[in-house]
Amino acid sequence: MLTYLEILVVGFYALIKGADMFVDGSSSVAKRFKVPGAIIGLTIVAMGTSAPELAVSVTSAIKGSNELAISNVLGSNLFNTLMVLGVCALFHPVPVESTILKRDFPLNILATAAMLFAAPVGIKTIMSVGIDNIRMSDKVYDLGRVFGIGMLVLFIVYMVVLMLAAKKNPAVSEEEDTGESMPMSKTVFSIIFGAVLIVSGGEAVVESAKNIAFSMGMSETLVGLTIVAMGTSLPELVTSMVAAKKGEVDMAVGNVIGSSIFNIMLILGISCTILPVGVNFASMCDIGILLAVTIICFIYCLFGKKIGRVRGITMLIMYIGYVVFAYLREVG
Repeated sequence: MLTYLEILVVGFYALIKGADMFVDGSSSVAKRFKVPGAIIGLTIVAMGTSAPELAVSVTSAIKGSNELAISNVLGSNLFNTLMVLGVCALFHPVPVESTILKRDFPLNILATAAMLFAAPVGIKTIMSVGIDNIRMSDKVYDLGRVFGIGMLVLFIVYMVVLMLAAKKNPAVSEEEDTGESMPMSKTVFSIIFGAVLIVSGGEAVVESAKNIAFSMGMSETLVGLTIVAMGTSLPELVTSMVAAKKGEVDMAVGNVIGSSIFNIMLILGISCTILPVGVNFASMCDIGILLAVTIICFIYCLFGKKIGRVRGITMLIMYIGYVVFAYLREVG
C-alpha cells in the first residue's frame, strides 16, 4: 500500500511526463494546421491543464463544499498569474503578444472583477455584523445561477471569437514554422495520453497533499487556497515551464491566461449554475487581492511587452508573501 508521500511523488512524475507529451502534441497541431501557438495555448492546452480544477470545483459544488469550490479557483489563478509566469520568466524572458494584451488579459481582469458584482451585498452584511465581529469564515454574499450562466455565455462567446481569429489568421510566421510536425497518429496519442497523465497526476497530487494537510489540522479554505490550488495548478506550471524551455513561449503565456479565464468563466460558471456558491469574508478579500495582482501583472506586460527575470522574481516574492498572509490569517 502506497503512502501519501509516495503517491505525491508518482503524481509529480505523471504531471511532468504528461506535460511534455501534451506540449509536443499541441505544437504539432499548431504546425500542421498553421494555427498560432498562442491560440493553441489559449484553447487546447488551457483546457487540458484546467481539467483538475474543473474536477475539484464541480465535485465540491455538487457536495456543497462551497469554500473549496471558490478557494480552489482563486488560489489557482493567483498561482497561475504569479508563480507560473514568474517561474517561466526565470528560464526565459516571456514575451506577450499584443493580441493577448488587447483581448485576453483585459478579459481576464473583467472576469475577475465580475466575481465582485455582489460585493455591495457583502459590504452591507459586514456592516450589519460589525467589522470587529465578523469572522473570516462568515458568508457575506452568494455567487448565484445568474452569475454562473452569465459566465458560461461569455465563455462560449470567447471561444467563438478565438476560433474566428484562428480562421482569419491561419498563417504561421517563418519563426514559428520551423521543424516537422509529428504524424497525426502520434500527435493524437501525445495529446490524449498526455492529458490523461496530467489529469491523473494532478488528482494524485491533490488527494495526497490534501490528506497530508488535513492531518495537520488546516481548514478547508486554507487547503483550497494553497495545497489544492497548487496541486491543481501544477499542470499549468509544468506545461508552461516545458513550453518555455522548448521555446514555445507564446503557448506558455496563452496557457496561463487561458487557464485563468477558464477557471472563472467555465469552472466557477458551472459550479455556480449547479449550486449557488457562498463567498465568505476571507474569499471576498482574496478576490480583491487577485484583481489587484492581475492588474499589476497586466501593467508589467504593457511595459516592454515581456516579463523578464527581475519581474519574474518580484512575482514569485508576491506569491510567497500571499501564502504567508493566508497562513497568518488562518492561525490568527
